[in-house]
Amino acid sequence: MAIIRVALDVPLDCLFDYVSEETSSTDIGLRVRVPFGKREAIGIILDVCAATQITADKLKPIHQLYREIPPLPHDLIELYRFCNRYYHHPIGQVVMNSLPALLRKTRSVTCKPDGVLLWKLTSIGQTVGIDTIPARSKTKRELLRLLQQNRQTTAAFLGEITPHTRKLLRELVASGWAEETVVSRGQQTTTVTTAPAATAEQAEAIAAMTAMANQFTPWLLQGVTGSGKTEVYLQVAATILAQQKQVLILVPEINLTPQLEAIFRQRFPASPLISLHSGVTDNERLQGWCQAQHQQTGIVLGTRLAIFTPFANLGLIVIDEEQDSSFKQQDGLRYSARDLAIYRAKQLDIPIILGSATPSLESYYHAINGHYKHLRLRTRAASQARLPAIRCIDLRIVKAQEGLTEPVLNALRETTAQNLQSLVFINRRGYAPVLLCKSCRWTATCTRCSSRLVFHLPARQLRCHYCGYQQSVPSACPQCGDQDILPFGHGTQRIESALINHLPDARIMRVDRDSIRRKHAWQAILTTIQQKKVDILVGTQLLAKGHDFPNLALVCIINPDASLYSADFRAEEQLFTQLMQVAGRAGRAETPGTVLIQTEFPHHPIYQALMRQDYDHYAQQMLKDRQAMNFPPFAYQAALRAEAPVIQDALAFLGKASAASQNRHSKQIQLFDPVPAPMMRLNGMERAQLLVQADSRKSLQHFLTDWQPHLVALPTGSKLRWHLDIDPISL
Repeated sequence: MAIIRVALDVPLDCLFDYVSEETSSTDIGLRVRVPFGKREAIGIILDVCAATQITADKLKPIHQLYREIPPLPHDLIELYRFCNRYYHHPIGQVVMNSLPALLRKTRSVTCKPDGVLLWKLTSIGQTVGIDTIPARSKTKRELLRLLQQNRQTTAAFLGEITPHTRKLLRELVASGWAEETVVSRGQQTTTVTTAPAATAEQAEAIAAMTAMANQFTPWLLQGVTGSGKTEVYLQVAATILAQQKQVLILVPEINLTPQLEAIFRQRFPASPLISLHSGVTDNERLQGWCQAQHQQTGIVLGTRLAIFTPFANLGLIVIDEEQDSSFKQQDGLRYSARDLAIYRAKQLDIPIILGSATPSLESYYHAINGHYKHLRLRTRAASQARLPAIRCIDLRIVKAQEGLTEPVLNALRETTAQNLQSLVFINRRGYAPVLLCKSCRWTATCTRCSSRLVFHLPARQLRCHYCGYQQSVPSACPQCGDQDILPFGHGTQRIESALINHLPDARIMRVDRDSIRRKHAWQAILTTIQQKKVDILVGTQLLAKGHDFPNLALVCIINPDASLYSADFRAEEQLFTQLMQVAGRAGRAETPGTVLIQTEFPHHPIYQALMRQDYDHYAQQMLKDRQAMNFPPFAYQAALRAEAPVIQDALAFLGKASAASQNRHSKQIQLFDPVPAPMMRLNGMERAQLLVQADSRKSLQHFLTDWQPHLVALPTGSKLRWHLDIDPISL
């Protein structure tokens, strides 16, 4: 009889002890169904021991042990424990929320191979002579002969010999003569690509990485847009796959997966590939999870949650667009998939590639200080491709009509006349961000959030882009009764409408969250663009990252100034990165690209750096500013956030939390005063935050470990909620 310690999905940072007669230490990582209060719960065994502090009368037996899938691997359990320690999040919630949904339910599951099950001889079986099998075993002899003639054979084909084929095949497996393998149906492709000749810079990067392919090495691959970072990923992945190891590729958003998936499938048709993201079904995620653990797939492509995939033999991790904020989870376990990927690579002693045209300042700082290996791709990979020419249009001099200046409209006309494509970028969906009464200056605001409602056409609705609240447009001002209420400002719908008026013959397509809600809509849009059935794209940041549109020659950026003077110290970095990414969509093939930026501040350092396309100079200046202000990467932060129906309760809790920290931290720790959040009201709750900052990660973690039990002990009431956010990316 053993004591098992189980992780359960409850907000308590502990394991729960149960007794089991059928469990041993080899069962660590298995699912188990246990009694919990008046209900049953599914958990994962994290430890098996001989003794417990729970008294015998309170120690309960388990209800069921699930053995239908193998236990979670040791390295994944260690990753869970690291998340628990570093992010100060309950261990049970760390474990259970990383699992496929079907593994969290109280029923058995079945893992099915995604593809065709094939049988082949092992190296030993290939040397076995037919005569070594007794003459009376005619069927077994025939099976061996067929397997020797055919490198890989389906059980269905072999089954034509005898109905007992599977039994005989299992005997061959038991003898070490045969083995089963899976070829994914998803690998069927009509196009197979071969590696193109690498540029000198690509070849240098590939050689450096492959020379250190069997040890932990963090690589920052900094390459301008269109420089061929993906080709570097492919050729390094080929080296890893040739060693019978697996590759994990993380992308920031689901919309980047189809294009990258097609590229990898065409390059590696013999290596099964699975995609793991929010767009797959629960069963597809479970099967993908199982295939990775059984090494029935060589390549896993996914968004941030894929970092928790169990692998049989992981050999390489690639983080594409590593600077993207989407790699940070914003609720529950607030983890950074990029940071966990680095931890996991070190844990497994394998290389990791962080790719970006505009690296995060943290990664750039690590690279220039030698903590990461730094490789650069300074030129575009296509022989005729050049970086686009970037020019600012001064809105103080050139006036815009319906959000568009005459130079922008003329450039769009010329580009369309040349049968080339254009992108008009405005990072605000809807028709207009404000509905305004001209008489009393009333604006439509959300009843649940500190935000204005966005006016949407053609539904004529006001919508909150934060909580989803929506209402119809009033016929008159609710405050003064005047009927002169008008939309103010510009969103994608309004820019689209203006372009239709100014360029009636152009084929115009809007690409934002509203236009891709239907399943498969995004893939249909990409196909339309690639087939040159659209002249002008009007889009948000969905189009800014990772996409390759060879026929796109012009990018027009509308109203980027709103982010210039944010209170968040990261806002400027995020704006610069976004604009560099958008600008990089232009001129990626033979056609020279042009970028026009409409701004009232053409001499701002951001726009000057963009026109020079000099990331390094601007990044180094931002690092100097961060160092002067003692902000990351020169300091380490955590945010304690609280929310309640009224802001006073949230601030009062944070005040008590600050008081509980007194005499518990060294001079290396700085606690700022509690303040309301920049968006104070969200989804009916009012929010506040307290920032903790330290000179070192170690001192911050030591303080948080000591502080957290006192936070848990503070009275909160039934409606106040709080959480810790380690390494917050927005304040």
